[in-house]
Amino acid sequence: MSVRQSLLAILGQGPCYGYQLRAEFDRRTGSTWPLNVGQIYNTLDRLERDGLVRKLEGDNDGQHYVEITDAGRDEAARWLTSPVIRTTATRDELAIKLAIAVTLPGVDIARVIQVQRTATFRTLQELTRTKNLTDNPESSEQLAWLLVIDSLIFATEAEARWLDHCESRLSRAVAAGTAAPLPLNTDVPKRGRPAKSVQASA
Repeated sequence: MSVRQSLLAILGQGPCYGYQLRAEFDRRTGSTWPLNVGQIYNTLDRLERDGLVRKLEGDNDGQHYVEITDAGRDEAARWLTSPVIRTTATRDELAIKLAIAVTLPGVDIARVIQVQRTATFRTLQELTRTKNLTDNPESSEQLAWLLVIDSLIFATEAEARWLDHCESRLSRAVAAGTAAPLPLNTDVPKRGRPAKSVQASA
């Protein structure tokens, strides 16, 4: 998630101070990814360092506003008109958990998948129930919130399908005898980053 570009895009509407930016971010994303104020101010410091925002004089209430620069507007516009590239290296805790679990002795992988599937469907029910409370938006704020909820619903549905696929793949591996645990490798590991396997880079 790009907090940096999100804050720039909001600042394109006018100068804001830190707490105001946090409230605006929460309001526009349905408080789905809450930010702490420290994160906001750290990001603003980096944006100022990069010449994308500038700090203004404090007002009578002691609020220190930040305004976007022309370079910041260009950066926000590039972000809004460019695709989001999802890298294959993104760490997903569930994928890592299953990948590790399938290599360990004594782990009931089918049970791990079933426990996760139960939690996934519970999440899907809660998201759907939440969405149904405001399925006909009456404002852009509600529309923004619904877009986020829809995204979470689609991602959760995809997770459920992926778990079905994992279960099917596991069954085939067990039947073929290729689901044996991996013993620890006793070779001394080489220093530095491991080379990518031919399979991974293909």
